[in-house]
Amino acid sequence: MSDLDVRPATEADLSALVRLRDDAARWMLARGITGQWRPGELDEDHFRRVMAGGDGEVWLAEVGGRAVGGWELWWEDEAAWGPQPPVAGYVHRLMVDRSTAAPGTGRLLLSAAERRVAEAGRTCVRLDCLEGNAQLNAYYQDAGYRAVGRKEGKPQPGGAPPKSFTLREKDLAYST
Repeated sequence: MSDLDVRPATEADLSALVRLRDDAARWMLARGITGQWRPGELDEDHFRRVMAGGDGEVWLAEVGGRAVGGWELWWEDEAAWGPQPPVAGYVHRLMVDRSTAAPGTGRLLLSAAERRVAEAGRTCVRLDCLEGNAQLNAYYQDAGYRAVGRKEGKPQPGGAPPKSFTLREKDLAYST
């Protein structure tokens, strides 16, 4: 998909990020995937905090000026992984607009995140996936993310009850 433009998100993108997140949550719920995300769970302030915090980035993907996807990239994730040496980037909230994005967009976004992690001099990408979401776990496994552990009772945004997650990791072969 040569017309996919991936860039760091800005303040002007906050409403698009919230829309992407809420639409992805509605898509999951419509397919019986419960317990993962809920519409309205994250607002503009959430994405603003990640962008301003210094230990995370928010990325947006566009086609023809329309937001079709996004994700967060963190440089540490002690809530899920505990204290770790600085060897990984942590992908969170991978979101794709299913109504406009071409098939395969999610994989392109993952590849972009992996390149960014490699550019930062880190050697692997980590993420966590709701343990009970078989479809999403299979998706990440097919993308090369192996299960390396499990996190019980991880705190959730907005005060939602803690959940259990599969910890997944992919070694990078990119050269910087």
